[in-house]
Amino acid sequence: MNGRQLNEAERQELADLETRSGDAVDTSDIAEISDSQWQLARRGDLYRPIKKSVTIRLDADVIAWFKENASGGYQTEINSVLRRHVSEQEKKSA
Repeated sequence: MNGRQLNEAERQELADLETRSGDAVDTSDIAEISDSQWQLARRGDLYRPIKKSVTIRLDADVIAWFKENASGGYQTEINSVLRRHVSEQEKKSA
């Protein structure tokens, strides 16, 4: 929050909300968001997925290409290509 202390009415409202199930909370004043609105969304700058070190055997020419053509580190570029592939496959199966 902004550092301001909650008054008694606000604390009571929060306590009441905590006891309700998700279906019992009135969300009618919240606008619906369509899938097309999310197409331009991007992960925040603070998003950092957990990295896991693995050993993977790739063709030497593929590694050489990424080392020569990657705008950043070649491993980061390979990860980006794999992430795009996963994202496309998830869209197909949805």
